Amino acid sequence: SLIGRLMFELPEEMGLIAVAVRQTQGKGRGGNVWLSPVGCALSTLHISIPLHSNLGQRIPFIQHLVSLAVVEAVRSIPGYEDIELRVKWPNDIYYSDLMKLGGVLVNSTLIETTFHILIGFGFNVNNSNPTICINDLIAKFNKEEGTELKPLSADCLIARTVTVLERLIEVFQEKGPKGVLPQYYKYWIHSGKQVRLGDEEGPVAWIVGIDDYGYLQVHEEGKGVESVHPDGNSFDMLRNLIVPK
Repeated sequence: SLIGRLMFELPEEMGLIAVAVRQTQGKGRGGNVWLSPVGCALSTLHISIPLHSNLGQRIPFIQHLVSLAVVEAVRSIPGYEDIELRVKWPNDIYYSDLMKLGGVLVNSTLIETTFHILIGFGFNVNNSNPTICINDLIAKFNKEEGTELKPLSADCLIARTVTVLERLIEVFQEKGPKGVLPQYYKYWIHSGKQVRLGDEEGPVAWIVGIDDYGYLQVHEEGKGVESVHPDGNSFDMLRNLIVPK
């Protein structure tokens, strides 16, 4: 991709973002294709993270910071704090715990002592098909609460997301995971949710939080807390299972 080639040719301190109007050859996790029609905010952002830094030692956390930044981009606007936009571990943006509105994909390349990170993020701003969009949520909120919040634009939300992400990265670099986790938990959909480990007959566990490296922590009765990795496990919200792949 163009941004993949460009990212090594720019001065270190210069940021780079590509914004797509529509996307036909997007890549998702595990080789899935990510198609995105008009009405979605889509971008690829390049950032550099020193290996010997809080975030450099915990690269899986980046996808959580980006998901949080998208949600925060909307919910930090005065009046929009109660729009039901949430994060789903490891890399999705949801309407409540009901419907996916967007996602995040992170690729990292380590060159000497710097991670070059390409962050792809997309979220549905104003296209009601095939799923709900952020402006639908705002219209629904206006109807229920008698407010007159204006619809948001993709450009505005991409810009806000990048600004919020920069601030979250700064906080993380200074304070580590504990600097951002309270905010993340405020918006995530998993608090106190029960899951089964392995399969539908597997042992019951409760989702506790995420560990210092961004992996999901579950508490199995009599066993204590253990971490579950997103790359070796698929987390099936519909069946509430954590299944080893």
